[in-house]
Amino acid sequence: MKKFMALTICIFMMFASVLTVDAGDHRGPDGRLKVLYHIDSPDVKVAKYAMALINKHIEAEGGQDKIDLKVVVHGPALMLFDKVDADPGLVKKLKMAIAKGVQPEMCQVSMKLFDKPLATLLDGFIPTVHPVAVKRIADLQEEGYLYIKP
Repeated sequence: MKKFMALTICIFMMFASVLTVDAGDHRGPDGRLKVLYHIDSPDVKVAKYAMALINKHIEAEGGQDKIDLKVVVHGPALMLFDKVDADPGLVKKLKMAIAKGVQPEMCQVSMKLFDKPLATLLDGFIPTVHPVAVKRIADLQEEGYLYIKP
């Protein structure tokens, strides 16, 4: 019975070591935590919540020098960031995030699909590095960014 227990514990320890995520995998060479926020909902409440989380997350980590935070927006969420029609509360939260060093990315394909060039969107957005936002999101995850979708 003792051999069985010892074997069971060894097997458990092997699986536990395989399943354990090394927190270092999610830090850049500068030691900053790498985090990706994904926004695609057309619901302004979701976008405002996401921006509030982003601002709180930066504070919780100890400031912008402790976190490398990416924001990727695409699909119908694009319409929420239109310069003319954007919710004032969303604008305020976005400006706060940008002031903390966040550089939000807008999907290039979505801008074409919705006929909204970057100039028509709130200031601070840059086009996604890859034209397709989901490819950009996958690439960031492959680079070790933790994925959060409010």
